[in-house]
Amino acid sequence: MADQRTWKDRRRDIEGKLSFWAFRRAQRWLGRKQGADRERTGEKLGRMLFRASKKHRERAYRNFRLAFPEMSQDAMQALAQRVFEHYGRTTADFLTSQGRTKEQIDAMVTVEGREHIQAAIDRGKGTLFITAHFGNWELLAQWMAFNGYPLHVIARDVRNKNLNDAVNAIRLGPGTKVLSRGNAARAILGVLKENGIVGILPDQNETELFIPLFGHTAGTVLGPGVIHARTDATVVAGYCAYEAPGKYRIIFEPPLTPEPGYETRGEGLMRAIHTSLEEMVRRYPEQWLWFHDRWKSARQRGLVP
Repeated sequence: MADQRTWKDRRRDIEGKLSFWAFRRAQRWLGRKQGADRERTGEKLGRMLFRASKKHRERAYRNFRLAFPEMSQDAMQALAQRVFEHYGRTTADFLTSQGRTKEQIDAMVTVEGREHIQAAIDRGKGTLFITAHFGNWELLAQWMAFNGYPLHVIARDVRNKNLNDAVNAIRLGPGTKVLSRGNAARAILGVLKENGIVGILPDQNETELFIPLFGHTAGTVLGPGVIHARTDATVVAGYCAYEAPGKYRIIFEPPLTPEPGYETRGEGLMRAIHTSLEEMVRRYPEQWLWFHDRWKSARQRGLVP
């Protein structure tokens, strides 16, 4: 057993080193490309992954069948390819975003609803900023940091330290702060107490609470709802949608309020968050992480087909 663990650790070490090497190589390669050419390269890489990864392709189809039961197989295939192209493009943008200036980022985005995030700051109770693995969420954080709304984001550490440091160096450049997901609760409360902004992406599969998403029960976190109930922080949802080569739309929504009538502390807010997410994904369906197994926990419990 000890030998097996040793080999597993060695394999992870090798995988981590290879991942870091690939990360740096991709940064250099993509960094030599400009604008639309870089986006096209990212889209091409996305199409390659679409063709190569049957597991992720089939997972996207399974999610589409839950969310869009009326959609034909041909339409599902076309949408899935656009999803992969989008994430290839977004990854290429993130890898080459280090060192961007405020002026460069401002030129890339149109902002809608800025008054909502400003009103949350002015209220003085701290802000829970809710977004998702949607559009270009890393660019959203960069814009916010450069424009007076620096985020403290919760992120899971990458196993390889060099790769983790390289990813965080991009995030930290404009002024974003990274809170380790493993022990973030106390830090979150401290940030909110100082009227700071905590960014949370609560759109992935979890087991803490089971509530509807696209008409089917999905497992989600409960933390944002509990934190809101405990602190009375203002909750604002925001998204950064891709619209055209080099152009994005940042959308801040009016503050979210918990849906009434639920006994579980925090459930009402999580339902409101799911409603916000679903509406945005229906608006830009190719820009959400459909190849994540979003309904896994619910399926394992027999709550979805």
